[in-house]
Amino acid sequence: MEQTIQLSISGLQKTYKSGEGVRDINLEIRKGELISLLGPSGCGKTTVLRTIGGFLSPDSGEVRIENQSILHLPPEKRPTAMVFQSYNLWPHMTVYENLAFGLKLRKTSRSEIRQKVEQVLKLVRLPGMEKKYPSQLSGGQQQRVAVARALLLEPKVLLLDEPFSALDAKLRMEMREELREIQAAGNLTMVFVTHDQEEALSISDRIVVMNSGRIEQVASPQDIYDQPNTLFVAQFIGRMNFLRGQAVGDRINVQSFGFHNEKGLRGEVTVAVRPEDIVMLHDESAGMGGTIRQVMVLGHYAEISIETPAGLTKVFLPREEARSLSTGSAVRIGITRVTAYSQSS
Repeated sequence: MEQTIQLSISGLQKTYKSGEGVRDINLEIRKGELISLLGPSGCGKTTVLRTIGGFLSPDSGEVRIENQSILHLPPEKRPTAMVFQSYNLWPHMTVYENLAFGLKLRKTSRSEIRQKVEQVLKLVRLPGMEKKYPSQLSGGQQQRVAVARALLLEPKVLLLDEPFSALDAKLRMEMREELREIQAAGNLTMVFVTHDQEEALSISDRIVVMNSGRIEQVASPQDIYDQPNTLFVAQFIGRMNFLRGQAVGDRINVQSFGFHNEKGLRGEVTVAVRPEDIVMLHDESAGMGGTIRQVMVLGHYAEISIETPAGLTKVFLPREEARSLSTGSAVRIGITRVTAYSQSS
């Protein structure tokens, strides 16, 4: 069964006086899908989100929810709700009053408001918190209340602008997991803005990688990680080694290694290799030689930096295997898979 397109953006353009902004944004998001807009600061991801929410007017383009244009509607009339980085809770109101406010504006009955607030507080794991004020809550609890407030509006698309960036790493991970559970339980459509690639990889059905106001790639987390379309995506997502190579005929050559030239590249190329796709070899005549520059133990694994004729190369090894390695030692490495890019891309 084909999934319904819940949110459709076509030909979206918004340029600021500085010249920054977004151009030619085209995106279709299915019902029940969690999409992350990922990219460095200033790449345009928040501009896209705020345009969907009605906080910015585009110069051109169209935004449709359930095939209805929403561009003529003010934020409060759109079938969207937004969760901001700053929780935006009213400090003089209790949790209950903060949550009930939007429902009162919609003329919801008092008994229904009570029932809905109780339900949503259970959903975000804050039952019994109705009488507390925001100042009595931790940052994580305040962010849960902000998410609850957005969910009470029953939006057709929930927009989240770096909602967990103010939280510490452990809490951020917990909040991501909870958001994913809430999203799956309600089959909610969400657009999530982040500059944190780990967050995007862990939470998303698909990731939209943005750079300088344009979309570089839209794909599942697995495909973005395994098959970055452009050199920018390869540099931005996950740890990556970049080695010098030559494309000749149907081969990509990196020192003694040869790989299939599936893109038909020519001349000098940049070869991208994940640290986990490099292996240590014990055969003195095999692979490529190098000298260990640094051994860093990072918990259960170690990161080994090796100077090679093709460039500095980082390798991930289990901690036990790294014990016998020391700075200055000569080693040999093999490469199991690569992605190559022309140097102009």
